[in-house]
Amino acid sequence: MTRSGQEYLEALRDGREIWLDGERVKDVTTHPAFRSAAASFARLHDLAADPALRPVLVKGGVHRAYAVPRSYEDLVARRRAYKVAAEASYGFLGRTPDHMASGAAGFAALPAAFTGESFDGAENALAFHRRLAERDLHCAFTLTDPAGEAVRVVGERDGGIVVRGAKTVGTGAVFADEILVGTIEPLAADDTEHAVAFSLPLDTPGLTLISRTSYEQRARSVFDQPLSARYDENDALLVCRDVFVPWERVLTYRDPVTTAAMWWRTPAYLNFTHQSATRFWTKLEFLTGLAILVTRSNGTEKLPAVTQALGRLLGMVAQAKAFVLAAEASWEEVDGGRGGVRPGQEISFAQRIMAGELYPRAVQDIKLLAGGALLALPASGRDLLHPELGPLVGQYVRTAGDPAEDRIKLLKLAWDALGSEFAGRHEQYERFYQGAPHVYLTMQTGAGAAEDCEALARACLDGYDLGTSR
Repeated sequence: MTRSGQEYLEALRDGREIWLDGERVKDVTTHPAFRSAAASFARLHDLAADPALRPVLVKGGVHRAYAVPRSYEDLVARRRAYKVAAEASYGFLGRTPDHMASGAAGFAALPAAFTGESFDGAENALAFHRRLAERDLHCAFTLTDPAGEAVRVVGERDGGIVVRGAKTVGTGAVFADEILVGTIEPLAADDTEHAVAFSLPLDTPGLTLISRTSYEQRARSVFDQPLSARYDENDALLVCRDVFVPWERVLTYRDPVTTAAMWWRTPAYLNFTHQSATRFWTKLEFLTGLAILVTRSNGTEKLPAVTQALGRLLGMVAQAKAFVLAAEASWEEVDGGRGGVRPGQEISFAQRIMAGELYPRAVQDIKLLAGGALLALPASGRDLLHPELGPLVGQYVRTAGDPAEDRIKLLKLAWDALGSEFAGRHEQYERFYQGAPHVYLTMQTGAGAAEDCEALARACLDGYDLGTSR
């Protein structure tokens, strides 16, 4: 069953160990560094109670992202649910609950991928999926090794294993009910101590999250930093200090093959990409709409160069949309259909390449359209309220089409999306949120298209030789 936003927030008050600026955070739902983002995640849970949205978001009593798609129509229905969640944050919350929900559905589609020579995690993977779905839990994950010692197995005890080390980047982890720890990059065949995957509640003893700077805490107001103040999902370093993991929560154990297979054999990674590609398309829609509003406020929207630039941005939006629709249309069966269907692999991998390259270009183009207007904004919306300063700002910042308050509000939104520290984090995020390029570019070469391309070129070479006449 689905939870309300209030039920979600109450579950976060569990004594989890989170650190920020040398301070242990007692309650993420009330702390000024996290409370607004927590409220934004809570609103996502409340969407399922909306009678108009519930048929889109819920299937069989659980969020649609948990359902294993059985047809092309199921993939389309799942994407429509993704779109609702993405639009709620204009694409700026990347690790919404439906992200890992889709990954868990991928595990459930092919649990045999978790069966290794010495450890069988298939039932645990299915239990993981059921637990998240039935309790409507928000699960985050950390899959990247830090520069220091990565999470590794250091021993066994009655009932489970002990792990030690760190993982990054825990995007949205401080707001999650559980965190899945694993690795998505290939491991050496003999690297068994790092070949482990498990999921734990955030209040597990010895589990620590060290938060990066909070852009929410630095925001002066929603008027001045409307995105930073509400949608900073945060990123954190996960540290395990001899953490005990019960056997029932272990998904893979001392097995590099199954530790990789849980992402690359099951549909989990492709499901991630399906959700992320839908969010990326939504985010480009928002940014392009912002560009249109800014050029209209600047009075430049009819200039030929500007209309051409807006046309390019609209083309980028269409390109992002096309990748989503094409991945759905090129669906593939999982395990001969026994595991349902998944989005097309080649298109999904190609979307990751496109998104990482396209986003910085889109941001750069919109900055050029905005021009110097972004640099001369009043420090705060409070300037408008001052009895002496307000009239001056009102007189000299307004344009023919916009009063001063509306123009400042628009440009502050644009700066927060394009030029703030929050915006810089998002540009980096769009490049790396589903792995480093060397991972997904390598996967693309093995997706099947390379053979088709080579065959076509080979056919031309085979069609002539030294003796061929013109």
